[in-house]
Amino acid sequence: MPTPAPASPWWRDAVIYQVYPRSWADADGDGIGDLPGITSRLEHLVDLGVDAVWLSPFYVSPQHDAGYDVTDFRAVDPLFGSLDDADALVARAHELSLRVVVDVVPNHTSSEHRWFQQALVDGLGSAAAARYVVRPGRGGAGEEPPNNWLSNFGGGAWSPWPGETNGETHQHWYLHLFDTTQPDLDWTNPEVHDELDAVLRFWLDRGVDGFRIDVAHGMVKAGGLPDADLSLDPNVDPTGDLPMWDQPGVHAIYRRWRRLVEEYGPSDPRWADDGDRLLCAEAWVQPAEALARYVRPDELHQSFNFAFLMTPWIAADLRDVVDRTLQAAEAVGAPQTWVLSNHDVVRHASRLGYPQVSGEAPPTGIGPGDPQPDAALGLRRARAATALMLALPGSAYLYQGEELGLPEATLIPDDARQDPTWERSGHTRRGRDGCRVPVPWAADGPSLGFGPSGTPWLPQPPEYADLAPDRQRGDERSTLELYRRLLRLRRELGLGRRRLEWVDHESPDVLALRLLADDRDEIVVLANTGPGPVPLPVDVRVLVSSATIDDGTLPSDTTIWVRRP
Repeated sequence: MPTPAPASPWWRDAVIYQVYPRSWADADGDGIGDLPGITSRLEHLVDLGVDAVWLSPFYVSPQHDAGYDVTDFRAVDPLFGSLDDADALVARAHELSLRVVVDVVPNHTSSEHRWFQQALVDGLGSAAAARYVVRPGRGGAGEEPPNNWLSNFGGGAWSPWPGETNGETHQHWYLHLFDTTQPDLDWTNPEVHDELDAVLRFWLDRGVDGFRIDVAHGMVKAGGLPDADLSLDPNVDPTGDLPMWDQPGVHAIYRRWRRLVEEYGPSDPRWADDGDRLLCAEAWVQPAEALARYVRPDELHQSFNFAFLMTPWIAADLRDVVDRTLQAAEAVGAPQTWVLSNHDVVRHASRLGYPQVSGEAPPTGIGPGDPQPDAALGLRRARAATALMLALPGSAYLYQGEELGLPEATLIPDDARQDPTWERSGHTRRGRDGCRVPVPWAADGPSLGFGPSGTPWLPQPPEYADLAPDRQRGDERSTLELYRRLLRLRRELGLGRRRLEWVDHESPDVLALRLLADDRDEIVVLANTGPGPVPLPVDVRVLVSSATIDDGTLPSDTTIWVRRP
């Protein structure tokens, strides 16, 4: 029997912290972060005040795409440790009252996965090859790809079939919406469904508290695999117009997965009253109503709000996106899930250091020859944007190091880059290395306390030293202490479960809102996105401010939470 749904499940207002394992903490000194390193630093998350930790992939992988090319979904890559280390991490997190969410990568496998290797041996027409999207090419001999789809990393999304042809003379191709080493699974095949069910059960049985689903809007492709309108940007235009994204069939998968996770009770008896295991989608889907379909009552619990992440620091734009996404989520009875940074985008402390223009997409990577952000302005806006985000109803995700105010590493030498986007795009897109640089823990010592090796897998910018926790802890002006205050107050005031009402403000540059609860005083949030200060409201008590306030005005690029007497 499924576990009865709790009246107030934990995930509706949880703050979840993303750890990118290779860049969090290195215990064995090889320059790459690992699971024991994560375990050794979990107290930092308790001190910060988050509810759960989400781990990016640590599975066996040749690491062509930093672990998102999985060879074995049921084992830990020796680079990161062992299954025993994973069990120890989960156990220690639970001791500290932290839940653990892990990645699942269902759209594709590594080309070194046993399934794909078997498909190469068994060849075209085999049961093994039928687990992947393999199709005959166009043209007289199949010399052209089956359609015009492009890889997200650059170049075409099809490669010639490299395995046994079993006498077939017409050229066949396999699909890879990402790197050539990441062949797409064919989700019309029941074997694929059964395998991923088994993977979920494997980790649920080991005590994990949920899954973040990579490329959750992928997996199912439009029937017949028609050509795509290449003028559409999948991160801007409604992805329902693109035949490889947001197809209706994905929702049947998630209804099946929801039934599966509901067979499991809470991972710890202490959580019996607020329990489900979590399913969260990484779905780059527009508009908000399309995204809300992923979090209907019988599907997933959460889906990242990337529209909010992509919105510039402009009051009218922010109000519009918050309004639209809250309304869409409310229509299906789901909480909204807010995020400003992750392992795939330029950190918001740098992204917001550029001029903010409505409708203009943020940078996808920054290199030495690119225009550089204004670091001080970016950090000031990032602190204000975070204070706004953490006040909004629903759940929120933080990305490792943002609580330190880490900027994007924008000066990584091109010959040090490891993201496959750099090579596949013909060196036209810098890729995601800049947000994945190892975290500093101490201002002095090898790799700024990341580990005993002085040579981390990506070089750390020198400015990271002054941002290490040992420099910020106890300094009330620091970004770390600001995050701790915000998270403590968010929990004490129950902001994630309040109702939002907009307040009209005389300045068009100020976003003003009330957060209401039936039995609590109202909290007012003001975010000044404009170039100059505005008067503070009278007769209020400031609870927290993202920047110093000392003259009765709300400075530019500052957010405050206030309580009325």
